[in-house]
Amino acid sequence: MTSILLSGPAQEPVTLDDAKAFLRVEHDADDDVIAALIAGARIHIEAQTRRALMTQTWRIVRDAWPPDGRIAVMPVPLRQLTAARVFKGDGSAQAIAAEEFMLDKASAPAVISFGAIPSPGRVIAGIELDIECGYGAEPSDVPAPLRQAIRMLVAHWYENRGVTGDVRSLLPQSVASLIAPFRVLSL
Repeated sequence: MTSILLSGPAQEPVTLDDAKAFLRVEHDADDDVIAALIAGARIHIEAQTRRALMTQTWRIVRDAWPPDGRIAVMPVPLRQLTAARVFKGDGSAQAIAAEEFMLDKASAPAVISFGAIPSPGRVIAGIELDIECGYGAEPSDVPAPLRQAIRMLVAHWYENRGVTGDVRSLLPQSVASLIAPFRVLSL
């Protein structure tokens, strides 16, 4: 199963002004650097937690339907299934109504279950599911501990811009502690 980002978030969960206030930066000379650090911190925290913080659209590509009728979906939280397609042997797509699927949005990973669905005629990448995931479109929709983790990671990276070495040591323990309850673990 492959997950492809179709459209990323329209804005970041922490604004530039919010980050600058947290950093106590009063000049505009580093705005581009701070904005890049915010985006990098969001991406890093999303990767660590396997969550989409802001609303995003992803495509899940599969070769075949799983025999148990359930597809585990990440990133979470799952908001909705926006489109489903099965590809025939000639390469043409057959749309499947979203009503044919049941969504378990509360699970992590989320689960999309289905009943009698047409099988793909194409052996490779015969199924595409487009999903919308994330906490919401506004920064206030993202849980406060995750927004605080972004601020703290931005501050850490801003103060340690010249540090090189082991990447694992670049995540402060305080940030790791804030995101720990939100991590989606795989078994």
